[in-house]
Amino acid sequence: MIDARRATVDDAAELVRLRGLMLASMAGTEPPPGPWQDAARETLRERLCDPDEPMAAFVVDAPEAPGTLAACAVGTIERRLGGPANPSGRVGYVFNVCTDPRHRRRGYSRACMTALLDWYRRREVRTVDLRTSEPGQPLYRSLGFHLTRDPAMRLALPADPLD
Repeated sequence: MIDARRATVDDAAELVRLRGLMLASMAGTEPPPGPWQDAARETLRERLCDPDEPMAAFVVDAPEAPGTLAACAVGTIERRLGGPANPSGRVGYVFNVCTDPRHRRRGYSRACMTALLDWYRRREVRTVDLRTSEPGQPLYRSLGFHLTRDPAMRLALPADPLD
């Protein structure tokens, strides 16, 4: 059995490295290094140091390389208005699920996702959303996720020119 552990601030750089791998697999090209990495590391350092923070990351360490992560799953909890299907309004959002290509097909992402879903359950989150690539769908389906009918939409607001 593979045990995932809760990530700490010391894992921030590795979580950002895995994020780059995940973004590359989704876009087809590796994202260029830049300020996004510093901002992501800082966000992780701020949010992973507080156990009451509504963000958690679960990781599996690379067995042959101390200080290196083989896989991760990161998620947040958002509080929305309740409704009939979700009276508390608590919604989990999973992102940044990635296994380093050298460690795939060993159950590491499953272990990270299982730990993250347990974290949600302990916090009484009953609805969890994520976006997935087609290759990721079998894992998520096996964990109980299903495709929704709701189309996702996004608006990218430009920066305020007065800032």
